[in-house]
Amino acid sequence: MKTRTALCLFTLLPLLAAAVPAWADYDNGPINGNIDAWTINFGYIVSDTFVPDAPLVTGFMFGVREFPGDRMLTVDWSITSEENGGQVLGSGKANVTDQYLSTNQFGYQVDLITVTGLNVGVTSGDTYWLNLQNASIANGDPVYWDENSGIGCKSKGCPSSASESAVGTIPSEAFTINTSGGTVPEPSSFILFGSGICGLAGLLRRGL
Repeated sequence: MKTRTALCLFTLLPLLAAAVPAWADYDNGPINGNIDAWTINFGYIVSDTFVPDAPLVTGFMFGVREFPGDRMLTVDWSITSEENGGQVLGSGKANVTDQYLSTNQFGYQVDLITVTGLNVGVTSGDTYWLNLQNASIANGDPVYWDENSGIGCKSKGCPSSASESAVGTIPSEAFTINTSGGTVPEPSSFILFGSGICGLAGLLRRGL
């Protein structure tokens, strides 16, 4: 399940910069909120590559779209050597922090999801996959990982390669990986997101 929109112009707006923690080190670009989004529950898995520049993944954050009033509670994650497979370097069910950012032009709630407390060893400069699935929402609604197509990404190896378990290759999503020993970007960099000016509403496809 995903939402599809056609967008002819958007501007990037800084929002809530002071409220977001300073994160390092792989930055795949800011939350857009108006391009597209991909389901990470109801059996769907979305995977994106990243290249760490420090040897320990300690957390990550990513942008989502939810129905108004929803709040994400948990998400299943894994870091692997191949697309949702190969060597599993770390995995688990994470309790998340869900921070509301705005409501986009199509009525979806745009939120920032934060996962902390990880301890996953990686090799600096190698390519890994972050895989997300089984996200839980208090009332059981779908939740969508926000696509940004790597626009505004800042790190080595970006924009990410990405895939969705039902359709295969897709454009990359909005996320940041925190690793110990990485450099700290400006906290406003991640929560810049597009404000649509002349986009056309897309269709919600529910694939239960």
